[in-house]
Amino acid sequence: MHSHSPAAQLRAWAIHLFTALGAVTGLISLIAVADGRPAAALVWLGIGMVIDGLDGPLARRYAIREVLPRVDGAILDHIIDYMTYAVIPAMFIYTFGFLPDGLNLLGAAVVMVTAQYCFANRDAKTSDNFFAGFPAAWNMIALCFYLLDLPEWFALAIVVLCAVLTFIPITFIHPFRVKALRPLTLAITGAWSAVTLAAVLLQTPNGGLQTNHPILFWAFILLSAYFLVISGVRTARGHLSSG
Repeated sequence: MHSHSPAAQLRAWAIHLFTALGAVTGLISLIAVADGRPAAALVWLGIGMVIDGLDGPLARRYAIREVLPRVDGAILDHIIDYMTYAVIPAMFIYTFGFLPDGLNLLGAAVVMVTAQYCFANRDAKTSDNFFAGFPAAWNMIALCFYLLDLPEWFALAIVVLCAVLTFIPITFIHPFRVKALRPLTLAITGAWSAVTLAAVLLQTPNGGLQTNHPILFWAFILLSAYFLVISGVRTARGHLSSG
């Protein structure tokens, strides 16, 4: 068995620790939900997404699976992702009451149950790194509920639709791992992140983003639409060409 240098092992542990920080940002987000601070909760979920987007490339770059074979980074990642992509968004939806009266607990339960299948699905990604089925991105759904101030029954329909799409192999883009159109996707992702952060910070408790900051509101919608369009094209064609 090849023995890796202490420096390589220390670096591998540091990357695992970096991944584990996603649980800490998730905890802070959950505390913000409990304290009735939706904007803070979403900001901390966003920080967790940054960690989630960076730890994988670092792990692959330094081959930490070979350096520390006893530690399964994929399982560690799944534990944290279930917390930040399902548990906290479910609590967010329940606490802030985006669904019709009496249905918020049921909606949160749907999030929790369907997300388990996503993380247990061995075929959760296609060969070109698109997600197969709705990828339990319930943090994005919670974000949209907060920013868009949707009618309660429409919000409920979105929860039901996403739950159903979890089990249907339509494709959704992974912004960092899909190679086709990667430069454009990364640029859109950066712009989306900046717009979304501003929108979350400027949203008011009574949902005044569209009225008070219409440019920001529509920028969020248009940038978000890019990811849906790309995902739809990949679903329809069965592939996505860079040309």
